[in-house]
Formats: sequence, structure tokens, C-alpha cells
Amino acid sequence: MSRPALKLRSWPLTVLYYLLPFGALRPLSRVGWRPVSRVALYKSVPTRLLSRAWGRLNQVELPHWLRRPVYSLYIWTFGVNMKEAAVEDLHHYRNLSEFFRRKLKPQARPVCCLHSVISPSDGKILNFGQVKNSEVEQVKGVTYSLESFLGPRTSVEDLPFPPAASCSSFRNQLVTQEGNELYHCVIYLAPGDYHCFHSPTDWTVSHRRHFPGSLMSVNPGMARWIKELFCHNERVVLTGDWKHGFFSLTAVGATNVGSIRIYFDRDLHTNSPRYSKGSYNDFSFVTHANKEGIPMRKGEHLGEFNLGSTIVLIFEAPKDFNFKLKAGQKIRFGEALGSL
Repeated sequence: MSRPALKLRSWPLTVLYYLLPFGALRPLSRVGWRPVSRVALYKSVPTRLLSRAWGRLNQVELPHWLRRPVYSLYIWTFGVNMKEAAVEDLHHYRNLSEFFRRKLKPQARPVCCLHSVISPSDGKILNFGQVKNSEVEQVKGVTYSLESFLGPRTSVEDLPFPPAASCSSFRNQLVTQEGNELYHCVIYLAPGDYHCFHSPTDWTVSHRRHFPGSLMSVNPGMARWIKELFCHNERVVLTGDWKHGFFSLTAVGATNVGSIRIYFDRDLHTNSPRYSKGSYNDFSFVTHANKEGIPMRKGEHLGEFNLGSTIVLIFEAPKDFNFKLKAGQKIRFGEALGSL
């Protein structure tokens, strides 16, 4: 078999290579064939298209008699606690999308008033701590570039800083007050978690940046497997400031979670074909009529996912800021992340 022919058939052969017993396709290596890596193979899956199809399926109204068995199966599979839901009756939810985005009873998630930063969502703590050398850990030992994740600083954000000359200078652009440090926290939302997210503190949102990107799975196993996973995936970066300086919240999309909704941003449309991968779309909430931006109170509703995904907080705070967390712990919206 010629090398061009092998190249054309590389993807089917690679799939067989990983499915068949070990060594079954080893003779092909004698003519120069090498399997494509698992990461490259996974990245070739059209996750954006599949997620749009899943989104449309979620909107299909289920017959009344089918709702209880379908939702009960989901509840059993992912351990959903429906006693916390504002509406416990499964027949109330006309489609899967409504069920995924169900609201909670008001008393189900009391907001901690004693700490300056609370968890914006239910989920699992993947990582947290200080940002070192503008590299952030998505899981222990696997990092991504802060600048790649947030994107370059631009005049749209009304920041008079020059472009970053190095990774450390980009970090310095975010730290606005002398003596402060930059901190991060990564929260993974599983499919069974409450899918809405809230404001983690009192702050003002001044800018939104939307990266179309891929829609790969963001579960912890995948985060250990693919370097800079969060930089590849579609995400919505909200930046602004709080009483200690820079503050940002990023909602990262995932497979079947192409829909990210920010309640006060009607112009945001995620997983849309009109955007191309590798680009980003900026929008400023600071206008002539509104020179402050969008004020958010701690615990206030901010947005929602369509299934489950990841929230990344990156913020500036004094050196004595302390997280009240352990890596891998489960956390619920309203519980303390850290304080001074």
C-alpha cells in the first residue's frame, strides 16, 4: 500500500488501531504508518455540530406520559436531588432543557455573608491558589496560559496598558494595586449539578469576551489529558472589578453545553455557526449612558449552562486572602470560597 493511500486512510485505521486487540495492525508500521494520537483523534470530532444537534433535541417537547421515566432515569444516573428543586413535579418540565435549567427553592442555597468570595455554583473544586508566572492549573500538574485563556488586553476594556511583552508582564497588567496577588479557582459542574451560576461577590462587570472554540468534555479526566483544554473550548469571559481590583468570571462550554447564557447580555449567542474558531468577540458594558458597567451583588443570578461545565474565577486580592477549600471537594452555590 502506498504512503499517500495510507495517509488518506489514516483516520479509519487509527480508530481500528485503538479498538482492535493490541498489535493487530502492527504490520502496517513496516510501511511507515503511525496511528494518530488519541488527543488529535478526539479533537477531530465535530463537537460543535453535535452540541447544536443535542441542543435542538433538548428543546423537543416530551409527551406527558414520557416525562417521568425519562427524567427519573437521568435523576438515578447522575444523583440529582429533586427535593431542592423549586418544582419537584417531573411532569412540569416540558423538555430536557427545562429540566436541566431547573431552579432551586430559595432556602436550598443560603449565601454565606461572612466571607468575601462565595462559590458561584454547585460543583467540584478542581484547583485553586495563586497565579504563578501567568500560568494557571486546570488540574494539578496541567497548566494553561493566562493570556491565552483571557485573551489580550485591548482598548475595548479601557485599559491604557501596552501589549504584554512577556507572561509576567501580562499578569502585572491585571494586578492594579501594589501588594496584591492574583488568585484563581476552578469549579467543575457535573451533569447532575444545579446548572445556574451566580455572582461570587459584589463586583461590577465592564466587559465580555466570547471565544467560540471547541466543545470538548471538561470532566477532570479529560482536563488531565488535554493541555490547555480550557483555552481550546468555547467560553465567555466576564471581566470587571471589585473592591480589591481586577475580577473575572469565565463560563467554559463543553460537549453538549454549547449554550451559555448570561442573563443581562442579550447580544450573546454561543455555539453559533456565524463565529469561526480562533476568533473572539468583544462587547463593552461601559457606555456613555452607563459609565460604571453592570453592578452585581453577591449571590445574584448571573447565568446558566444547558447541561454542566466549568466556572473559572481569576481575581486580584491582598496577600492575606485565604481559600477555605480542599482540592477535589464538593461545593455548593453560596458556600465560602475564601476571605481576608
